[in-house]
Amino acid sequence: MGLATLNQPCEQVDPSRVVAAIRLAIGVSEDHAFQPLHVPHFEGAEWDYVKDCLDTGWVSSVGSYVEKFEEEVAAHSGVAHGVAVVNGTAALQIALQVVGVGLGDEVLVPALTFVATPNAASYLGAVPHFVDSDPATLGLDPTKLDAYLAEIGERSLEGLRNRQTGRRFGAIVPMHTYGHAVDMEPLIAVAARYGIPIVEDAAESLGSVYKGEKCGSLGRVAAISFNGNKIITTGGGGAIVTDDADLAARAKHLTTTAKVAHRWAFDHDAVGYNYRLPNLNAALGCAQLESLSSYVERKRSLAERYVSAFEVVQGVSVFRERCFGRANYWLNCLLLDEPSIETRDAVLEATNDSGLMTRPTWTLMSDLPIYAGAPAMPLDGARNIEARLINVPSSVPLGENPC
Repeated sequence: MGLATLNQPCEQVDPSRVVAAIRLAIGVSEDHAFQPLHVPHFEGAEWDYVKDCLDTGWVSSVGSYVEKFEEEVAAHSGVAHGVAVVNGTAALQIALQVVGVGLGDEVLVPALTFVATPNAASYLGAVPHFVDSDPATLGLDPTKLDAYLAEIGERSLEGLRNRQTGRRFGAIVPMHTYGHAVDMEPLIAVAARYGIPIVEDAAESLGSVYKGEKCGSLGRVAAISFNGNKIITTGGGGAIVTDDADLAARAKHLTTTAKVAHRWAFDHDAVGYNYRLPNLNAALGCAQLESLSSYVERKRSLAERYVSAFEVVQGVSVFRERCFGRANYWLNCLLLDEPSIETRDAVLEATNDSGLMTRPTWTLMSDLPIYAGAPAMPLDGARNIEARLINVPSSVPLGENPC
C-alpha cells in the first residue's frame, strides 16, 4: 500500500460522530471539563504508605517498601524475581544487558513502539533493527519475522548473524502494545529456532494475560513501566522481572552501582548504574498494586462501553483483544476501517478541539531522523496501523458516573 493511498480521506468517517461516541462511552457532556488521555488514580492506601515513609525518614533508595514492591511486582507478573528501578527505559536497558546484548549487536524491535524501546538498545552500543507489526495484535509479527530471519540470517559460533551487516542478533524485544499481548507462542518458537533470547517490553501490559500466562513471564526477562500515565504508577519507576535468579541478581547489582556488599567499604566490581527506585516511590507503588485487579476490570468495562458506543459509528471501530489474550486495555484504541492519515488527523483535530484528548500512535521508529540509518524489514503492517489508530481517553474511573 503506497503513501498516496494512506493519505486518501475516508469519506464515511464523520468526526462529529466520533466525538459524540467518545462522550457517550466516558459519560461526559459537551460542557464537561477537558478529558486527558490517561491520568493516575488513587483510592487506596497511597496516603498511608507515603506518610509512613515521611514519618520514619525512609524516603530514598533504602527502605522496606522497595523490597516489598519488588516481591509484589514479581508475583503480579507471574515470576519469581523483581528488581525495582527508576523508570521503564532503565529496566529495559538492564534487561537487555543481562541477557548479553552489547556493543555492535543488533536488537530486533518493532518499528511501532515508543522510542524507549530502541533507545534502550542504543544505550548499550547496540543497533536497533526494526521489524513489522501485525494489525491483528498491534504487536510484533512472528510469521513475518521468521521469514525475514530465514532470508537475512546466517548461523555462527556466536549465534545468528545478519549476513548483510555481519552483526550478531542479541535479542528480540516484543512490545505488548497498549496492553494487548503479542502472539507469543509462535514468537517463542522463532526465538528458539534461531537461538535469540526474548526480552519482553511489558511497559504497558501489567495485568494483561496471554493464553493463561501473565505478560512479563513469557520471555527470559521483562521490563515494566510505572510512569504517571501507566495503569498503576510510582510517580516514575520501572521494574525488571524474571524467573532466572542469576539474571535478577545481576540486574540488582548493576542497578545499585555494582557495589560489593560490605559494612563500610565502597568497592565496585563493574560499571554500574544508579537506577535505584526510592522507597517513597515504592510505597506509592505498593498501594497501587493493591488496586491493580480492580483497575484492570474497570478498564475492561470501559472498553466494552467504547465498543457499544461505536457500534453505530461508520468507518471506525474499537480495537478488541484477541482470542488468546486478556488485555488490561491500558489505552483504548480506535481503528479506522481504511488507512488514511488525512482522516485520522481530521478526527484528532475534532476530538481535541472538543476537549477530548486523543492522539495517534507513535511515529514509526524507522522514520525518526535519529534512527534513519538503522536496518529495517518491510513495514507494511506497521504503516497500516499508524494510518488507522487513534488513542482515546482511558483513565480508570471514566464512564462510571455518566452525566
